[in-house]
Amino acid sequence: MRLIIDCDPGNGVAGANVDDGLALALAIAAPDISLELITTVAGNTASTVGFSVARSMVERLGLDIPVRRGASQALVEPAAPWRDRLDHGAERSGLIDLWRGVPAPSIAPYEAPAAAHAIGELICNNPGEITLVAIGPLTNIAHAIQLYPEMVNAVAEIVIMGGVFNVEGYIKDTNFGIDPEAAHVVLTSGANITLVPMDATVQTQMLHQDLDRIAEINTPLSEFLVETIRPWIDYSIQTRKLPGCWIHDVLVVAWLLDHRVATTVTRYVDVALEGVLTRGTTWQRDPHNLRLDVGIAPPQGKPVTVLKNVDNQKLLSIIHHNLNIYR
Repeated sequence: MRLIIDCDPGNGVAGANVDDGLALALAIAAPDISLELITTVAGNTASTVGFSVARSMVERLGLDIPVRRGASQALVEPAAPWRDRLDHGAERSGLIDLWRGVPAPSIAPYEAPAAAHAIGELICNNPGEITLVAIGPLTNIAHAIQLYPEMVNAVAEIVIMGGVFNVEGYIKDTNFGIDPEAAHVVLTSGANITLVPMDATVQTQMLHQDLDRIAEINTPLSEFLVETIRPWIDYSIQTRKLPGCWIHDVLVVAWLLDHRVATTVTRYVDVALEGVLTRGTTWQRDPHNLRLDVGIAPPQGKPVTVLKNVDNQKLLSIIHHNLNIYR
């Protein structure tokens, strides 16, 4: 399975989520996957920071996987409100010391944004062969579709972590909320799409004892994961009152490896672009029950596969098994 992963990694960055790094690690470790390109987008981390994290990870592991920097801001949405909230979470919570002793990613040399072109060219030059995993805001993917319209039919599948339908305390998720226009472009493009919403990913959980099992593998990849995930688990325990941490993005890669990790339904999905409260929220419609009320436009694009119920123990087993056989 040939993969591109478009992401916003934060491993080693105080207060930044680490699930992108775990998703990258699973794709690197799994013998059934060939990870051919990593692209980064502003989201969980700023564009230059995420790019540095991904480059540092690849270099630390001695891998020859190209990493390309992408969009530093959304198509329309201003970056400042999101960046202020995301970049200073650890400082405001008083928990920045949890990352004491964790090596920060090396600052990568400046690289002009090239992600959209890299994505479009690889997919269009290999029609039907590339699966695109999108686990950050969809800005790079929307740019690529605009630059390479033929990519919609050339991509084997786009698997997206984003959106939220019914999770207490969440009106919208970060990935779609940061760039609703990009989410709309991609979801209604007509490409083959699988969506992994927060409704599924909040069913995931990694505890310290799960990370202890990964530590026993004792490889450079497992060491990277342990040192960067450990403080995030502590941060999640204290700020989100969880017994561990959610591992949203890795579910996307695990599902590609084994569809038995989650059940699915088929839905039309789109993102609201208007309204102070509704902008960036996600809606779904059953393709078998498309009663069109007055004032409601018919859905665009085609139905997508939506993950629903998750087997967390199977997820953890997939992660551990593949990390354990990677040397």
